[in-house]
Amino acid sequence: MPRSQRRSPPRPKLVSERVCIVGCGAIGGLYAARLGQLPDVEVWAYDPARDHVEAINRDGLRLTGHTELTARVRAVTDATQIPHCALGIVATKGTVTEAAIVATAPIFGDGAVCSVQNGIGNEEVIAEHAPRVMRGVTLQSGRVEAPGVIHLDAPGPTWIGPFEPRPAHWEEVSRLAELLNHGGMETRALRDARGAQWTKLLFNASTNPLCALTGLTHGQLCEYPPTRRLVGELIREGRSVADALGVVLDGDPDILVDEAARANFHHRPSMLQDALARRHTEIDTLNGGIVASARHPRVATPLHAAITDLINGLEHGWSRTPSSG
Repeated sequence: MPRSQRRSPPRPKLVSERVCIVGCGAIGGLYAARLGQLPDVEVWAYDPARDHVEAINRDGLRLTGHTELTARVRAVTDATQIPHCALGIVATKGTVTEAAIVATAPIFGDGAVCSVQNGIGNEEVIAEHAPRVMRGVTLQSGRVEAPGVIHLDAPGPTWIGPFEPRPAHWEEVSRLAELLNHGGMETRALRDARGAQWTKLLFNASTNPLCALTGLTHGQLCEYPPTRRLVGELIREGRSVADALGVVLDGDPDILVDEAARANFHHRPSMLQDALARRHTEIDTLNGGIVASARHPRVATPLHAAITDLINGLEHGWSRTPSSG
């Protein structure tokens, strides 16, 4: 064979970092795919959906929509198969946070785990089982289009920072942000990420449950004056809680709501998707989380309490009415 046609043996992959994604669904899959492109990062994913895991291992994890790429990710349904990882990202629904972190905690040893979940209260659960924790928030939205395929509905930045009661080292926060940015996911490391988290919390808590209760998309909810007024009232009530806690929002949730309505008019928020499928929602970490946070500073939250009760009543009704699906 001529020298020009000879092929050198493939170089072994040099792994300088292992990262575990806990929950490789609509949001976790976005992180796994981005990190899976990096040549010096070994990405593991823990997810209970066997068909999803098998597709990822067979064909790679594929992103569609705003971004088209396929990344190699090692996915498992049994967390005991995952080696030690210095960094972790939890992206499950809040309803299964405890079960997910109990299953994966041994993986992290002396590592740090970052929650990018909706709402508040997840970090407290993770901190009961992980050595060090980061609070995180993202404005991305996506959905599982098929096993092994995640559709990126809308890109957006991620903010991460130490979780104050059990903080990750600043070097760990910076390293995770560096890896995500290198993978093409805009990520900002903050000394205090509470403002970003509460901005997203008020955005979600003012729109997601209303979409679930009415069946309206985000855009439809905002173009109908009565429901848009209620969105604004929920934001104002939530702001009063953030103010009482000394949390300074890093954005205006009202502006974010209207921007999202224009950019993603037909988007069905995750809680609407859950309601249509008769799945348990994350209401306890969204509106319920605001109500719980308001107890200590003694801030009245009648609207968020009412929304929480309505969604809980909706879920209760599913248990009493057979599904026609």
